[in-house]
Amino acid sequence: MTDHGIVILGIPIPASSPLFLALLTCHVFAGLACVVTGLVAMLSRKRPGRHPTAGTLYYWSLALVTASMSGLSVMRWPADIHLLVLGILSFAAATLGRAARRGRWPGWIRIHITGMGLSYILLLTAFYVDNGANLPLWRDLPSLAYWLAPALVGVPILIRALVRHPLVLRERAEERSTGAG
Repeated sequence: MTDHGIVILGIPIPASSPLFLALLTCHVFAGLACVVTGLVAMLSRKRPGRHPTAGTLYYWSLALVTASMSGLSVMRWPADIHLLVLGILSFAAATLGRAARRGRWPGWIRIHITGMGLSYILLLTAFYVDNGANLPLWRDLPSLAYWLAPALVGVPILIRALVRHPLVLRERAEERSTGAG
Protein backbone atom coordinates (compact mmCIF):
# COMPACT_ATOMS: atom_id res chain seq x y z
CA MET A 1 0.00 0.00 0.00
CA THR A 2 1.40 3.42 -0.97
CA ASP A 3 1.06 6.46 1.28
CA HIS A 4 0.12 9.41 -0.92
CA GLY A 5 0.22 11.92 1.90
CA ILE A 6 -2.18 14.65 2.93
CA VAL A 7 -2.58 18.43 2.64
CA ILE A 8 -2.55 20.64 5.75
CA LEU A 9 -3.17 24.39 5.44
CA GLY A 10 -2.47 24.15 1.72
CA ILE A 11 0.91 22.49 2.24
CA PRO A 12 1.27 18.97 0.90
CA ILE A 13 2.58 16.54 3.52
CA PRO A 14 4.28 13.65 1.68
CA ALA A 15 3.20 10.92 4.11
CA SER A 16 0.34 10.37 6.53
CA SER A 17 1.66 7.64 8.81
CA PRO A 18 1.27 8.45 12.52
CA LEU A 19 5.04 8.22 13.09
CA PHE A 20 5.80 10.59 10.21
CA LEU A 21 3.16 13.08 11.39
CA ALA A 22 4.42 12.92 15.00
CA LEU A 23 8.00 13.59 13.87
CA LEU A 24 6.80 16.35 11.56
CA THR A 25 4.83 18.03 14.35
CA CYS A 26 7.90 17.99 16.60
CA HIS A 27 10.01 19.26 13.70
CA VAL A 28 7.68 22.17 12.90
CA PHE A 29 7.42 23.38 16.50
CA ALA A 30 11.17 23.06 17.07
CA GLY A 31 11.79 24.90 13.79
CA LEU A 32 9.49 27.74 14.85
CA ALA A 33 11.33 27.91 18.17
CA CYS A 34 14.62 28.16 16.25
CA VAL A 35 13.38 31.03 14.10
CA VAL A 36 12.11 33.00 17.10
CA THR A 37 14.98 32.31 19.52
CA GLY A 38 17.56 32.87 16.79
CA LEU A 39 16.09 36.30 16.07
CA VAL A 40 15.96 37.16 19.76
CA ALA A 41 19.62 36.15 20.18
CA MET A 42 20.68 38.14 17.10
CA LEU A 43 18.81 41.28 18.10
CA SER A 44 19.65 41.22 21.82
CA ARG A 45 22.54 43.00 23.48
CA LYS A 46 25.49 40.65 23.78
CA ARG A 47 25.68 40.36 27.55
CA PRO A 48 24.43 37.97 30.23
CA GLY A 49 20.68 37.49 30.15
CA ARG A 50 18.57 37.48 27.02
CA HIS A 51 21.28 36.77 24.40
CA PRO A 52 22.81 33.62 25.96
CA THR A 53 19.38 32.34 27.07
CA ALA A 54 17.92 32.73 23.58
CA GLY A 55 21.10 31.29 22.06
CA THR A 56 20.91 28.22 24.27
CA LEU A 57 17.24 27.73 23.41
CA TYR A 58 18.12 28.16 19.72
CA TYR A 59 20.87 25.54 19.94
CA TRP A 60 18.76 22.90 21.68
CA SER A 61 15.76 23.60 19.44
CA LEU A 62 18.09 23.16 16.48
CA ALA A 63 19.26 19.85 17.96
CA LEU A 64 15.61 18.76 18.04
CA VAL A 65 15.08 20.00 14.46
CA THR A 66 18.15 18.04 13.36
CA ALA A 67 17.04 14.86 15.14
CA SER A 68 13.49 15.03 13.79
CA MET A 69 14.74 15.94 10.32
CA SER A 70 17.04 12.95 10.39
CA GLY A 71 14.10 10.65 11.13
CA LEU A 72 11.94 12.30 8.48
CA SER A 73 14.75 12.06 5.92
CA VAL A 74 15.27 8.36 6.62
CA MET A 75 11.53 7.76 6.22
CA ARG A 76 11.59 9.56 2.84
CA TRP A 77 15.01 8.35 1.66
CA PRO A 78 16.49 9.34 -0.78
CA ALA A 79 14.04 12.13 -1.69
CA ASP A 80 15.05 14.32 1.26
CA ILE A 81 18.81 13.77 1.32
CA HIS A 82 19.42 17.44 0.49
CA LEU A 83 17.45 18.45 3.59
CA LEU A 84 19.47 16.04 5.69
CA VAL A 85 22.71 17.61 4.42
CA LEU A 86 21.45 21.16 5.08
CA GLY A 87 20.32 20.17 8.57
CA ILE A 88 23.60 18.52 9.47
CA LEU A 89 25.55 21.54 8.19
CA SER A 90 23.32 23.91 10.15
CA PHE A 91 23.78 21.99 13.38
CA ALA A 92 27.53 21.61 12.78
CA ALA A 93 27.89 25.38 12.26
CA ALA A 94 25.93 26.09 15.46
CA THR A 95 27.99 23.54 17.38
CA LEU A 96 31.22 25.19 16.17
CA GLY A 97 29.94 28.65 17.12
CA ARG A 98 28.78 27.46 20.52
CA ALA A 99 32.03 25.59 21.23
CA ALA A 100 34.12 28.63 20.29
CA ARG A 101 32.16 30.78 22.73
CA ARG A 102 32.15 28.26 25.55
CA GLY A 103 35.86 27.47 25.12
CA ARG A 104 36.91 31.08 24.57
CA TRP A 105 39.08 30.00 21.64
CA PRO A 106 41.40 32.58 20.09
CA GLY A 107 39.18 34.66 17.81
CA TRP A 108 36.10 33.10 19.44
CA ILE A 109 33.83 36.09 18.81
CA ARG A 110 34.24 35.91 15.02
CA ILE A 111 33.93 32.11 15.04
CA HIS A 112 30.81 32.34 17.22
CA ILE A 113 29.15 34.97 15.03
CA THR A 114 30.03 33.09 11.85
CA GLY A 115 28.92 29.69 13.13
CA MET A 116 25.63 30.87 14.53
CA GLY A 117 24.91 33.12 11.54
CA LEU A 118 25.61 30.38 9.01
CA SER A 119 23.53 27.98 11.08
CA TYR A 120 20.52 30.32 10.86
CA ILE A 121 21.03 30.89 7.11
CA LEU A 122 21.18 27.13 6.50
CA LEU A 123 18.09 26.56 8.67
CA LEU A 124 16.11 29.08 6.59
CA THR A 125 17.51 27.65 3.35
CA ALA A 126 16.26 24.18 4.27
CA PHE A 127 12.85 25.61 5.15
CA TYR A 128 12.49 27.48 1.86
CA VAL A 129 13.87 24.64 -0.27
CA ASP A 130 11.32 22.29 1.30
CA ASN A 131 8.35 24.66 1.49
CA GLY A 132 8.94 27.62 -0.83
CA ALA A 133 6.83 26.26 -3.67
CA ASN A 134 3.81 26.21 -1.33
CA LEU A 135 4.20 29.66 0.25
CA PRO A 136 2.54 32.88 -0.93
CA LEU A 137 4.98 35.12 -2.83
CA TRP A 138 7.70 32.45 -2.69
CA ARG A 139 5.74 30.12 -4.98
CA ASP A 140 6.12 32.70 -7.78
CA LEU A 141 9.91 32.60 -7.54
CA PRO A 142 12.15 30.15 -9.40
CA SER A 143 13.28 27.23 -7.25
CA LEU A 144 16.87 28.53 -7.33
CA ALA A 145 15.64 31.46 -5.20
CA TYR A 146 14.77 29.04 -2.39
CA TRP A 147 18.43 27.99 -2.31
CA LEU A 148 19.95 31.46 -2.67
CA ALA A 149 17.64 34.02 -1.01
CA PRO A 150 18.53 33.24 2.63
CA ALA A 151 22.24 33.58 1.84
CA LEU A 152 21.75 36.71 -0.29
CA VAL A 153 20.05 38.36 2.69
CA GLY A 154 21.98 36.71 5.52
CA VAL A 155 25.59 36.80 4.33
CA PRO A 156 25.77 40.62 4.02
CA ILE A 157 24.32 40.92 7.54
CA LEU A 158 26.87 38.37 8.76
CA ILE A 159 29.73 40.22 7.08
CA ARG A 160 28.56 43.51 8.58
CA ALA A 161 28.57 41.91 12.04
CA LEU A 162 32.06 40.54 11.46
CA VAL A 163 33.35 43.95 10.40
CA ARG A 164 31.46 46.37 12.62
CA HIS A 165 30.18 44.62 15.74
CA PRO A 166 31.59 46.31 18.88
CA LEU A 167 32.77 42.99 20.36
CA VAL A 168 34.66 42.14 17.16
CA LEU A 169 36.23 45.60 17.09
CA ARG A 170 37.26 45.25 20.75
CA GLU A 171 38.71 41.79 20.10
CA ARG A 172 40.69 43.11 17.12
CA ALA A 173 42.05 46.00 19.18
CA GLU A 174 43.11 43.58 21.93
CA GLU A 175 44.83 41.36 19.34
CA ARG A 176 46.74 44.35 17.95
CA SER A 177 47.82 45.54 21.38
CA THR A 178 49.15 42.08 22.31
CA GLY A 179 50.61 41.40 18.86
CA ALA A 180 48.42 38.29 18.43
CA GLY A 181 46.63 39.34 15.23
